[in-house]
Amino acid sequence: MAQLKKYTFIIAALVMVYNLKAQDAKSNSFSLQQAIEYALKNSPNYLNSELDLKNADFKRKEITGMGLPQVTGSLDLKDYLNLPTSLLPGQIFGAAPGTFLPVKFGTKYNATAGLSFSENISSDYFFGLTAQREFMNLSKINVLRSKTDLVAQVTKAYYTVMISRERIKTLEANITKLKKTYSDTKVSNQQGLVELIDVERLEVQYNNLLTEYDKTAKLIELSEVTLKFQMGYKMQDPIAISDSLNMDNNPFQELNSSKPDVSQRPDYKILKAQQALNELDIKRQKFAFLPSLSAYGSLQYNAQRNAFTIFQASGSDVTKSWYNIALIGASLNFNFFTGWQRMNRLEQAKITSFKNLNTIKNLEMAAELEARSAATIYNNAYLTLERQKKNMELAQHVYDVSRKKYESGVGSNTEVVNAQASLTEAQTNYYNSVFDMVVAKIDYQKATGTLVK
Repeated sequence: MAQLKKYTFIIAALVMVYNLKAQDAKSNSFSLQQAIEYALKNSPNYLNSELDLKNADFKRKEITGMGLPQVTGSLDLKDYLNLPTSLLPGQIFGAAPGTFLPVKFGTKYNATAGLSFSENISSDYFFGLTAQREFMNLSKINVLRSKTDLVAQVTKAYYTVMISRERIKTLEANITKLKKTYSDTKVSNQQGLVELIDVERLEVQYNNLLTEYDKTAKLIELSEVTLKFQMGYKMQDPIAISDSLNMDNNPFQELNSSKPDVSQRPDYKILKAQQALNELDIKRQKFAFLPSLSAYGSLQYNAQRNAFTIFQASGSDVTKSWYNIALIGASLNFNFFTGWQRMNRLEQAKITSFKNLNTIKNLEMAAELEARSAATIYNNAYLTLERQKKNMELAQHVYDVSRKKYESGVGSNTEVVNAQASLTEAQTNYYNSVFDMVVAKIDYQKATGTLVK
């Protein structure tokens, strides 16, 4: 019974270890969507764009607070080691006219406590409230632009890993088939049925496949490092991808030729938001010619003591009383002439607005050109992919037929070698066209502002 419990414990421990390893492997495996979500939480560049948005929100609150009353408090304590001396006309005390007598006035201890407030009512503040809303919108668009760039980078890196792994699977299958043909031919040569040159041709082709395999394996390592970098993933941790390249149902479609809409591009939205800020700045400079109004007020209490009894108060004892001072006021300021500074600032704001309008116009033309170019590249990549897929299927068929003919003794070794080389080239071209198709689709979506909603 004790032995059975011991085995049960061991089996339970092994199951636990297996589950932990399975969970760990799962945590390191990502689909494309999971890789994008991970990158949005860990990419330093994207996190900085979100921090910029939070900073813009605090800036908005700061601007709002500028229009609220500014209240300050103060407490001032003085200990006169020597009371200040004043000179009084001597004739007051019976001295000769024109003479002065030094007299000390005041108490040794003085205290003043008070509150004051001020509020500046100007056009700058009201324009600042409007501008901060546009500034928040600009910050949100910047986050969208960073997100678009990140999604494009992660998607391209993910597909690089995926296609490279599919490529190496194909190479492994080709190497296995060619190795068998090479081994069979070598045996036939030893039996005197085929020439040595037939063996050597297959050996050359076999070595070429091994070289291609090694190159692809190294490319996988590099592409995984690139994917980790784009995701903000730790370089020393292993990573796996769970999506597979399934081209049976082609996810790509040929684009219809139409004028692309570039108004959804983040860079276009940024310029439009900047133009709104420029127009607000022009209005602000115009309103700067108006007078500014400010209001203020103050409430203070003052105490004077010969002994340090500052915090004692008595209404019946004048030496222990606190005396208050209160005032409110307002000031209206007129800037009649400032050396044409306001006029020059207004003209500068107008020029900045005109320049931005020209930039928007240039972007509209450049973005349309980029979108049309991206659409053409996309359609070309689509057609190339369709052709390369058919070529690969034909090359596979030719290789299978050549190999069967050679194994049946009715084909030549040269046919097999050539067919194998053609198949390897067709497969390489196919996988390259798949990657070109992915890149073309991402570039087209970026050019039209449809990659990220």
